[in-house]
Amino acid sequence: MKLDLLCKKGSRENHRDKASRYSLAAVSFTAAAIIFFIIAFIIANSAAAILDIGIIDFLTGNVWKPSANLYGAFPIIIGTLLVTFGSILFAIPLGIGASIFISEVVSDRVRNILKPVCEIFAGIPSVVYGFFGIIILVPFLKSVFPEHLDYGYSWLTGSILLGIMALPTIISISDDSMRAVPKSYREASIAMGATRWETTRKIIIPSAISGISAAVVLGIGRAIGETMAVMMVTGNTALVPDPLWNVFEMVRTITATLALEMPNVVIGSTHYSALFLLALVLMAMVLIINVIAKLIVENTKKRFMKNNEKDGLISRIVPKSTRKCISKYSNLLKNIIMIVLLLSFSYMIVSLFISPIYAVACAFIILATMQALRYGSKKINSMQREKCSHLACALAMICIIAILAILLSDIIIKGIPAISIDFLTSYPSNAGLSGGIYPAIVGTLKLIAGTLAIAFPLGVLTGVYLSEYAKDSRYTRLIKSAIGILNGTPSIVFGLFGMAAIVVYLGIGYSLIGGCITLSFLILPVIIKTTEESISSIPNEIREASFAMGASKWDTTSKVVLPAAFGGVLTGAILGLGRASGETAPIMFTAVVAYQGSMSSSIFDPIMALPYHLYYLASEVPGSMTNQYGTALVLLIIVLSMFTIASVIRHFYSKSIKW
Repeated sequence: MKLDLLCKKGSRENHRDKASRYSLAAVSFTAAAIIFFIIAFIIANSAAAILDIGIIDFLTGNVWKPSANLYGAFPIIIGTLLVTFGSILFAIPLGIGASIFISEVVSDRVRNILKPVCEIFAGIPSVVYGFFGIIILVPFLKSVFPEHLDYGYSWLTGSILLGIMALPTIISISDDSMRAVPKSYREASIAMGATRWETTRKIIIPSAISGISAAVVLGIGRAIGETMAVMMVTGNTALVPDPLWNVFEMVRTITATLALEMPNVVIGSTHYSALFLLALVLMAMVLIINVIAKLIVENTKKRFMKNNEKDGLISRIVPKSTRKCISKYSNLLKNIIMIVLLLSFSYMIVSLFISPIYAVACAFIILATMQALRYGSKKINSMQREKCSHLACALAMICIIAILAILLSDIIIKGIPAISIDFLTSYPSNAGLSGGIYPAIVGTLKLIAGTLAIAFPLGVLTGVYLSEYAKDSRYTRLIKSAIGILNGTPSIVFGLFGMAAIVVYLGIGYSLIGGCITLSFLILPVIIKTTEESISSIPNEIREASFAMGASKWDTTSKVVLPAAFGGVLTGAILGLGRASGETAPIMFTAVVAYQGSMSSSIFDPIMALPYHLYYLASEVPGSMTNQYGTALVLLIIVLSMFTIASVIRHFYSKSIKW
């Protein structure tokens, strides 16, 4: 009798485990389906433009003028690449210098302070960066270059701003890569008589170069998909700069074009389809960047795990004979490349200020000076070189902290006088010149709550499936690839998908629910990834102990593993919500309006939100400076509070781990 009962109980548990497995697999399929739906909608809406304009004419045309039925995207694509290239030139020296300082120069105690400070940059909403660019950066550059910048808006301004936004990605990943280099490498180098700087330059950086390269590539991906900040400071002129390296010219990027033109376009028109084709080009660019970053990271793992040259990324692409030839003449090739790049870069910069003939002469003078400094540095002893190098890295760190201090202090000092009970609890009036931001605060909180309600269960269940149930199969790899693509997709593409699929196709219109669904797709990869990593970090001994007590697979997962990983899961959810609460591009196509005189109670009504309200005040309402600063400060407090809470939970959780 007891044996029959045990058999029945085991059978019920077996059925329940199977049901939970299939249910979780079905939920996880949603993550893969979302990216395919996004791609399908964009391709479907791009088809008319491909047929009417032609893909070659679209990509190579020099004039973008929808009113004249001219859709040449070449100036817009060039503008995107120029701003991105400039941002990386700005971010690389600061980011790499700061990461070396954090990883190799200061103590662990100081590192634990400086790294979170640098990561604050990642928590600042892009619209706040755009506001900072308009208020601080544009006037500053205009005062520095009064003869070249009439208004201050240029691709130089956009590049500096995007470079600042790319810093946390470059610093964090580069630091992690250098810290991952085995400690024995450092000890062996120092034991051979090398200084700390020689160890860093000749051992640590070469060993971590793949990770550093991946950081730079991911920084490019961060910059190329940015919308609000670049739209607010580049001038939005769809022309190729003349000359191409004229950093003082105004340009327009793909993301800015989508954000500016999509709200007013006629649905179903050639213009509408051309904008979706632009989004498809943007997705292709970001996908290529993410694939490159993935290959670099995989190459790093194989280098350290197998230490086998045949497994390297370069060895798979470049033939062995070519590698030998390059290795033989590597120093000569490096010197030639460096000379050509230095001459070209010097000429391009100097030619913006003086005539081309004098610019050539100045370029050679700069080259000679650099070579003299290079050979002169060899006369300095190793300890002095170390001091100079560490000082340069410290200056990079100081510059980053100074930028953060200027940004935050300006908003805090000028925003505090705007904050009052009336400002926080009243409705805007006089088109935003006066009144408060109460409906924008409530709308933002509604978006956060609705996004959490949709994304949290979907993300957590998918993470549980991938970590506990999924085997290494084609289906699992498909889901993980879809999640990776989803994570790298620019936020404005989610906005376009939300507009096409939810607002137009489903007929929901601009609404709270439309914004929540769109934002939930945006943060889904963050929740899935953090859930998967948190659960995977739980030791197998805990699972085995639960199984030994007679618990089923589902009981072990739901009652033992998931509660143990709850801190990491909650951290991922808060980080995702922090990002969602500061996003502007997705909700401007799906949910928000510029002005609302009364609160709506239906989820199918549009709302106000702080990110879009700040953009509206900064770009459309002159003289509303006080309300702009007040709105920026409230938005910054909400977003940074979420990141702070996530950091505290992560710290508390790591302290409480007993295994």
